[in-house]
Amino acid sequence: MKIKNKVLKDIRIEGIAAEGKCVARHEGQVIFAAGVAPGDLVDLRITRKKKSFLEAVPLEIKEMSSLRETPFCDHFGTCGGCKWQHINYETQLLYKQQQVVDNFERIGKIKLPSISPILGAEKSRYYRNKLEFTFSNKRWLTKEEIAHPGELERNGLGFHIPKRYDKILDIDHCYLQQDPSNALRKAVKKYALEHKLSFFDLITQEGFLRNLITRNTSQGQWMVIVQVTKPGEKLNGLLEYIKQQFPEVSSLNYVINAKKNDTFHDLPVVTYYGNPYIEEVMNFPSQPGKVTFRIGPKSFFQTNVHQAEVLYKKTWEMAGLKGVERVYDLYTGTGTIANYVARDASKVIGIEYIPDAIEDAKTNSAINGIENTSFYACDMKDLLTTSFLEKHGKPDVIITDPPRAGMHADVCKVILDARPKKIVYVSCNPATQARDVELMKDYYDVVAVQPVDMFPHTHHVECICLLELRK
Repeated sequence: MKIKNKVLKDIRIEGIAAEGKCVARHEGQVIFAAGVAPGDLVDLRITRKKKSFLEAVPLEIKEMSSLRETPFCDHFGTCGGCKWQHINYETQLLYKQQQVVDNFERIGKIKLPSISPILGAEKSRYYRNKLEFTFSNKRWLTKEEIAHPGELERNGLGFHIPKRYDKILDIDHCYLQQDPSNALRKAVKKYALEHKLSFFDLITQEGFLRNLITRNTSQGQWMVIVQVTKPGEKLNGLLEYIKQQFPEVSSLNYVINAKKNDTFHDLPVVTYYGNPYIEEVMNFPSQPGKVTFRIGPKSFFQTNVHQAEVLYKKTWEMAGLKGVERVYDLYTGTGTIANYVARDASKVIGIEYIPDAIEDAKTNSAINGIENTSFYACDMKDLLTTSFLEKHGKPDVIITDPPRAGMHADVCKVILDARPKKIVYVSCNPATQARDVELMKDYYDVVAVQPVDMFPHTHHVECICLLELRK
């Protein structure tokens, strides 16, 4: 029997599952649906049939859950971000905590200690320090605009529509980054329209304006990066306008990008005005004073600095450093964790595959007067070998913060060969974290797990796991 497009009546939503979708059941079949909340009574339309589950979209919400809240953003439901706005924050935290438990028990098959309560964010709006907007000459149109086209402005500056790389949702107000982020984006768009600067066409790969990135720090410093397809007076005019209208911007940069994608890690970044960096600070965890981090256009830095400090302090606490340990910081990035914990260690060795990031890490050590760090740029699985350990000394503590894909199996093997007393595993993906921890469970016990919410109103959760060598 054909099941696609079939309508299921009066389905009670039971909970939240992987990737933030809600889960329900009907006649023994599991159904995943977005845009609903646990406790809702809904009619669903089946959109896809898989071997072990169905996917559906809501047609009508007949009874609203007590866990619901009114979404605060006008773009909710169309924009791909902040998908949990309609669920109250306390419930979001409960499901994020459960997500960590489920991944460790089901994927890692690991016996867990009592997991510490998730550390929620004090700020659930305007918490990000980086946003990236895309120019498009064919913005996403609403149903009303399609029905009554009239004189439509088709140029837009905003975010990609989920699963539609060629469609950009023009953003009016975004609740992710504080002012003047919204004002700056709107001013740039207004200037571009008035001066007839062409917006990029993502299909034909034509046009002048490609991308706008805004970054800021808790110190009130702002960085702007404009991507265009060619240099010239049009670019200079736009940059001068930003400089004059937004004195908060202390680092104004541009990239000439004629490629078929917006990534610019392989392209030169030119500073038009100000410094080629902005600076963020955090308190040292155990000693008076602050550690300063210099952030360049290509630098990675946690996008929620308030929760990043919470995350790093918990990482430091789990490491339990006494000042005599040799610490390896794997996937060190710009050396954020390495420099944060360096004063409490004998030696810190940071490894990262992006050379520019390693140069940032060295700079961050230098500007803070930290002399007991060393940084190396190479693919982790190629550099972290037995011979590397023999040359630089085996670690007492390993701190690892890999990307979402987790650690390569070869890296896990070298860690096991090194047998550090402690491994502090920081992850933005509890599923791959649980997979990697399972590879080490023959030698290590999981003694502490601490979830941290870095991204309110999304299903993403950060997790710190402490493993200790079994005696």
